Amino acid sequence: MSPAADGGNRSSPAEVFGAFLKLGCSAFGGPIAHLGYFEREFVGRRKWLDAAAYADLVALCQFLPGPASSQVGMALGWKRAGWKGGTAAWLGFTLPSAVLMTALAFGLGSVGNLAHAGWVQGLKVAAAAVVAQAVVAMARRLCPDVPRAAIAAAAAATLILAPAAWMQVAVIAAGAGAGLLGRRWLAREPSSPTRAPMGSRTLGLGCLGFFLALLALLPWLAQVRPSPALRVADAFYRSGALVFGGGHVVLPLLQQATVARGWLSPDTFLAGYGAAQALPGPLFAFSAYLGALVAPGGIAGALLALGSIYLPAVLILFAALPFWERLRGQPRARQLLAGANAAVVGLLASALYSPIGTSTLTTPLRCTLAAAAFAALQFRRVPPWLVVGACAGLGAILLG
Repeated sequence: MSPAADGGNRSSPAEVFGAFLKLGCSAFGGPIAHLGYFEREFVGRRKWLDAAAYADLVALCQFLPGPASSQVGMALGWKRAGWKGGTAAWLGFTLPSAVLMTALAFGLGSVGNLAHAGWVQGLKVAAAAVVAQAVVAMARRLCPDVPRAAIAAAAAATLILAPAAWMQVAVIAAGAGAGLLGRRWLAREPSSPTRAPMGSRTLGLGCLGFFLALLALLPWLAQVRPSPALRVADAFYRSGALVFGGGHVVLPLLQQATVARGWLSPDTFLAGYGAAQALPGPLFAFSAYLGALVAPGGIAGALLALGSIYLPAVLILFAALPFWERLRGQPRARQLLAGANAAVVGLLASALYSPIGTSTLTTPLRCTLAAAAFAALQFRRVPPWLVVGACAGLGAILLG
């Protein structure tokens, strides 16, 4: 199906950019909340597409690696205004949080020990609470039965005992294999009615080939011609290519890509991650903060990291669009994904233990603050930005 073939009128890239810029400045709450904002704006108010077509896009992007809400946004922009619309949607939705995270990186970098300030420690406590809530929410949604809970527990234990970057890939692959082998006892999700495919198969195969080529070549290039730019491109591209199950899963991947390599300290990493929870727009904008702090650094580093982490999501989305309708009807594909998603829950749980728990929850006061923040998020449904702000303020008073 070509862009806007759902029967709606086409839009200009400028209109798409404006619509997503508004959401980039106001869509708080994480990827699931973002999808709700998109539905209200583009299905309910603007009527760019109907509810069934929107549900198809969401199902596709939940199936793929990458930031689901950003991928849905890019697909919406592409359907409305072609590739320029897809680019405009991504820019509008990502720009506000990316600019703010880059500015935070400059602030931390300009003051020697700002990362040890009380309010920054409060941001780290907030990050612990936010990730704990994400683990609970993902476990409920992705591990609804004993077999998938067992996959998640095994993945978490494996990564706590062997916290290597390659092991993260191994446990996701093992989870997918367990899902495929156990397809008879894993719950099957019903598929929605078949719709016309989007895009050409030639485009899809070209994007898939480019995605795989970069995944194979970037590590080799970073070894053969070592440079800060190539190392950053390789680390962030591979992190973006392995994010299954939601934006929070990028935390352990980026931690391995940056902190584990000695590129920056755990405190600086977690302070930025905590701050990202208080901002609207995609969590992947956190990569701009990291890119600004690691060599080559600055604005160029922020742009390189941001582009590198999003590129695999773009390529895999447009590789899958022409084939999605056929693939999503296959029971084995759904079962493979169910096992992989269960392993992702374990991946995030292991990150909650280390580096977050081991470096942040080191005193009874910090544990108490984290527990209170978690309760506010989980049981009182307090907006994440408000919880993060409160933790930063209490950190300045109590942890300074």
